[in-house]
Amino acid sequence: MRLKIAVFLAVFLVYSPLLPVFSFDGQDLFGDIADYLNNIYGIDNNAGLTAFPVLNIPMGGRSQGMAGAFSAISDDISFLEFNPAGSSMLEKSELAFFHTNWVADTNIEGIAYATRFGDLGIAAGLKWLYTPFTQFNQYGERSSSGYYSEGVAILNASYNFLSGYYFSGISVGANLKGAFRIVPDYADKIDNIIQGSGLSQSAVMVMMDVGVLTRFNLLKSYDSKDKNASAALVIRNIGPPSMGEALPTAVTAAFAFKPIRPLTLALDLSLPLNLTDLSLSEKPYGAFGLSANITSFLSMRAGLMIKPGSPRITVGSEITFNNLALDVNYTLDFLTQLQPLNRVSIGVRLDLGDGGRSADRNKIDELYLLGLEAYIRGNHEDARLCWEEALRIDPRYDPAREGLAMMDDRETLIQRVDDLYKLDI
Repeated sequence: MRLKIAVFLAVFLVYSPLLPVFSFDGQDLFGDIADYLNNIYGIDNNAGLTAFPVLNIPMGGRSQGMAGAFSAISDDISFLEFNPAGSSMLEKSELAFFHTNWVADTNIEGIAYATRFGDLGIAAGLKWLYTPFTQFNQYGERSSSGYYSEGVAILNASYNFLSGYYFSGISVGANLKGAFRIVPDYADKIDNIIQGSGLSQSAVMVMMDVGVLTRFNLLKSYDSKDKNASAALVIRNIGPPSMGEALPTAVTAAFAFKPIRPLTLALDLSLPLNLTDLSLSEKPYGAFGLSANITSFLSMRAGLMIKPGSPRITVGSEITFNNLALDVNYTLDFLTQLQPLNRVSIGVRLDLGDGGRSADRNKIDELYLLGLEAYIRGNHEDARLCWEEALRIDPRYDPAREGLAMMDDRETLIQRVDDLYKLDI
């Protein structure tokens, strides 16, 4: 019963901000917003010139609820499509399943897994877009059928360099991606199926993403070990053209900031690049998103992507049940019809644990505090043992290293004083 109530609450919280849109006396409120943004930024004449549109549609999750402003956050499995450097900074291993009901009868399914071993992060994901492909003759009779499909397989690896107690390090990562497009056979003018016609339009491609991510403290007004700001630089979909069409390559610079503990703000600025002809590149665009933790189990998200010809507004919600999180997002964009449940994504994330990292951190903190207590009491030998044990568990625990250095300096100073005293005698 609790689960049903929680799911109902999540869906209600997602859609309640959109009720004014659907009750605006039949007027297309979002269309007015889109027209206003298009009047400011204009129409992009180079839009739609790249291959594999599935690469531009996220699987879902927290990132989609923030309109794609996620490259600098990258703190859950959604990082896989936005910043490949995220896996080596992921707190816990995650397995996630996604479903997106896109325009018309088009659907997107996804699955992703990520884990971390120390400073090394690895992940993998699959995404599949499919839509009915039906051809009718002049009499309205079906002459061909099937599904138009696009899919992407992703393998990820990243490594966090220079990480320590005070500095979170610089994570560098890469995605190796393989994409496919399957087109069913279609009929000629006299309604005969052309064998192999779909295969001639189908394609397979290989590409990669490269990303950098770092986290730090900036104007932090609250106590927390977690850094409250992050920055990222990502290049996505680097690869050769597919059947003469360029891939949707883009360079993204991103920044995220948590001014107070429950609120996260994020900004992604992207520059599309048509690698076959730079003059055909789309116009730059940006995405702004925010996420607020309402309670320990409920968070809300919203986002705005300002992209010439295709602005996007999103709202979303996440409810956590122990080790399971449910994400529900609603997106309105220039291609979406204003009707309920037309552009919805649902994601289920499973928390598979952190491999004992939190237990190690708690043990290290305990050892450090025990060492401080021993040092204050003058029991320097016990203090040394505690801090050395903390460093054995984590050699980068700087407070323990600083404590040992302080003790070494003190002992050196005492020895010098003793030496001077002996000389005076």
